[in-house]
Amino acid sequence: MHPDAVATGVPPRRVVSLSPAATATLRELGAADRLVGVTSHCRVDDGDPAVLGGWLNPDLDRLAALDPDLVCTGDALQAEVRDAIRDRGLDVHHTDATTLDGVIEGFAALGRAVGRPDAGERLAARSRERLDRLRERTSGERPTVYCEEWADPPMAAGNWVPEVVAAAGGRYPFVDPGERSRRVERSAVEAADPDHAVLHLCGRGTDVDPATITDRDWDVGPAVHVVDDALLNQPSPNLIDGAERLADLF
Repeated sequence: MHPDAVATGVPPRRVVSLSPAATATLRELGAADRLVGVTSHCRVDDGDPAVLGGWLNPDLDRLAALDPDLVCTGDALQAEVRDAIRDRGLDVHHTDATTLDGVIEGFAALGRAVGRPDAGERLAARSRERLDRLRERTSGERPTVYCEEWADPPMAAGNWVPEVVAAAGGRYPFVDPGERSRRVERSAVEAADPDHAVLHLCGRGTDVDPATITDRDWDVGPAVHVVDDALLNQPSPNLIDGAERLADLF
């Protein structure tokens, strides 16, 4: 952030988001109008911010030329990008949540970073309330669920996804909460015999063929659902929508 902004306590007015999750969260915080730059992976409803390239390979020269007060990054995979931006003397807000609680706490943290602490706290509280209501609604029988975030090779989703599945009423025996997504073997899926398989392939939105699973030689017969990857892969308020979507499917 610029020195004059720090001295006067003025919140950042020019924000670059290199994290699709931060972009979505800023929208929920009512701060999307401050965005002057985003990545090609960010979904922006309003305004016309500069597109600075991909999530892992943004154009840092163009970013610096935008003269941002704050740059938002996220995930351990962006650590090098974060450090390169800080080396240029720019202020960075970085998040690296791996659990559902960490994601929700990040809403409040981003609110503080952009000078909207009350909005951040309200968003966090509202998210927890929605999850509590969902858990009450889905307290009966728990179907076994397999979630795949990458297809070649098949990767069982990790991080917050196991907790989202649990909130939606499912049982997820493939990855523990907070652990990274990992390659899954056919034998593990067959042994679990899932009732539901959820395809949310990174970067594909809903453009995924259910045959991605049904055409494999796996001896399983789950109901296959294609879900927008932004609802499960993105540590943003979209996760709460994702949990509610899964509950409806299950």
